[in-house]
Amino acid sequence: MKIAFVSLGCAKNLVNTEQMMAMCRQAGYELVSDPAQAAVVVLNTCGFIDSAKSEAIDNILELAALKGNGTTEKLLVTGCLPQRYRDEMLEELPEVDGILGTGSYTDIVPAIQAVLEGDQPTFFGDIDHTIEDGVRVLATPPYTAYLKIAEGCDNRCSYCVIPSLRGRFRSRSMESLLDEARTLADSGVQELIVVAQDITRYGIDRYGERRLADLLDQLCRLPFRWVRLHYLYPDEFDDRLIQTIAAQPKILHYLDIPIQHCNDGILRAMNRRGTKAELTALFDKLRAAMPDVVIRTSIICGLPGEGEAEFEELCQFLREQKLQRAGVFQFSPEEGTPAAAMDDQVDPETARRRVELLVELQSRIMDEFNESRLGRCEEILCEGFDPEAGCYAGRSFADSPDIDGRVYFTAAGEVPAGSFVTVRLTGVSDGDLTGEIEE
Repeated sequence: MKIAFVSLGCAKNLVNTEQMMAMCRQAGYELVSDPAQAAVVVLNTCGFIDSAKSEAIDNILELAALKGNGTTEKLLVTGCLPQRYRDEMLEELPEVDGILGTGSYTDIVPAIQAVLEGDQPTFFGDIDHTIEDGVRVLATPPYTAYLKIAEGCDNRCSYCVIPSLRGRFRSRSMESLLDEARTLADSGVQELIVVAQDITRYGIDRYGERRLADLLDQLCRLPFRWVRLHYLYPDEFDDRLIQTIAAQPKILHYLDIPIQHCNDGILRAMNRRGTKAELTALFDKLRAAMPDVVIRTSIICGLPGEGEAEFEELCQFLREQKLQRAGVFQFSPEEGTPAAAMDDQVDPETARRRVELLVELQSRIMDEFNESRLGRCEEILCEGFDPEAGCYAGRSFADSPDIDGRVYFTAAGEVPAGSFVTVRLTGVSDGDLTGEIEE
C-alpha cells in the first residue's frame, strides 16, 4: 500500500510530517513522493494566517482531484487547519476523507486503516501531548535536518493563534534530543537546524531554568559541521547563551530573532515583552560578542494602532540596525485573537503599502550586506548543480534553507551535494551571490 505525504507551513510542521512518515513505514506502508501514485495522500497543513489557510485549501482541492484516477483513493488532512476548524472542515470540504488535529499525529496509522475501510476518522487528541522518541523519515536533503526541541508556545502574542493550535510550551527531554541528534549525525547530517516556536525558553518548563546553552554545548560534541538556530525570542537571551554561541565554532553566527516591531506602544499591544531600548541593547551585545553576526527577524505591519509615526519609527530603526535578513508580513486579524477585536484597525491597503515599503528598504540593506562580502572567501554548503543557472548552487552561513538567498559558483571538477567548499565571492545577482571555488 503506497502512501504520500505533502507538508505545508513551517519547519516545525515538517518534523511532524517526518514523524508520521516513520510511523507509516514501521507499519509496513510504502512511502512515495508523487501523490498521484499513492492510494492514500496525507496533507499536513498550516492554519496560522489567511494566506496559509488559502494555500491549504488550494492543496486540498488539488489533491482531491486525484481521487478516482485509478490509484488515489483517500485524502487525509492533518495539522493546524483541522485543529482550528474541526467542526467546519468535513462539512465545507467533503472531498476530505478524514482529519487529525495537532494532538493526534501518533494516530496516523489507525487513521489510514480507518479511511481504507470506508470510515471517516476525526481524531483530536491532547494538544499538549509531545512525541518524544524522535524516529523520523527525513524529507530534507540528507545533509540537512531539523531538530525540534520543544512544542507549543506560552508567549500569547495578541495577534497569534499558535497556543490554541499547538498547546502550551513543552521542552523535550535533553536525553531524547541528544539521542535523536546522534541518529541524525550517524546518518550523515552535516547541518543541524535547532527549531521551536521559542528555543530560548528551552528547559524553563521542564528543568526550572533556561538550558539552551547546555543543550548546544552537548550538540556541538557531535560530528555536525554547522549548527543553526531558529526563533530566539529577544527577551529570553542571557549572557551565558551569548557566550556559548560566540565560543562554539560549530554554531553559525546567524540568529533568527523575531522582533515584530520596535515601537514600545505597538509592542505592548502585541503583548510582546521588551522595549526598543532593550532590542537595541541586545543587538549591540550580540555584535560586540560576534562582529560577523547575521540577524534575521520578522516584522508585522499594520497592527491596530500603528499610525504613520509608529511606522516611520520602525523604518528608522531598521535603517539604523541594518538587520541583514527580514521577513515582512501584513497584519492578519485572526478570529479569536485579541488583536482582531482591537480598535484603530489599520486599513488593509495602507498596511499592504507599508509592507512594500519595508520590503524595499530591507532589499537595499541586504544588497549592501552582499556587496560588502565581495572578494571574501567563504565556506559554502553545496546543494548540487543547478541546470538553469549552469553552475553549482549552495548556501553560506548567512543563508538558511528555503528562506534566504543562495550562492552560485563555478568549479573545475564535480562538487557533490552535501560537501563544503571554499568559494571566493565575486558578484551579486538579484539578492544572491556568485563566485568561484578556491582550489
